[in-house]
Amino acid sequence: MSKERDIADPIVIIRSVSIDSSEIQETFVRSAGPGGQNVNKVLSAVQLRLDLTNSPSIPEAMKRCVAVLAGKRLTKAGVIVITANSHCDQPMNRADALENWWRCCWRSRICPNSGWRRGRPLAFKRRRLEGKSIRFGSKRLRGDPSDIH
Repeated sequence: MSKERDIADPIVIIRSVSIDSSEIQETFVRSAGPGGQNVNKVLSAVQLRLDLTNSPSIPEAMKRCVAVLAGKRLTKAGVIVITANSHCDQPMNRADALENWWRCCWRSRICPNSGWRRGRPLAFKRRRLEGKSIRFGSKRLRGDPSDIH
């Protein structure tokens, strides 16, 4: 048993990107896990769904980053499903799910390039090796004078 409801206002991720409320589908479901008398009666958990592949509001570069950040919350059909059921209160779960969804989209604005160079720069390696050779030289002087050759 579930109950669907739409979100009223558009959600602004950054100045140039905002998601229309009609793109987000909100479903209230029964929360899993232990509970009291109302565990099998109250629809307190919230599921937010956004069709990422068909969303006209999100730029393509941001879609790729959101897909990576969403991880297992992204279905094969390209729909992000975020579930919140940590609270016993429906409005609190709804706010929590919206916050999680917004945070995922907001973090995608600074998604790094997949081709950026990893590792230390060559100059860093060179300085490190020069420092090691200097330390080795000073330690060698502390030893037996016949070993210096």
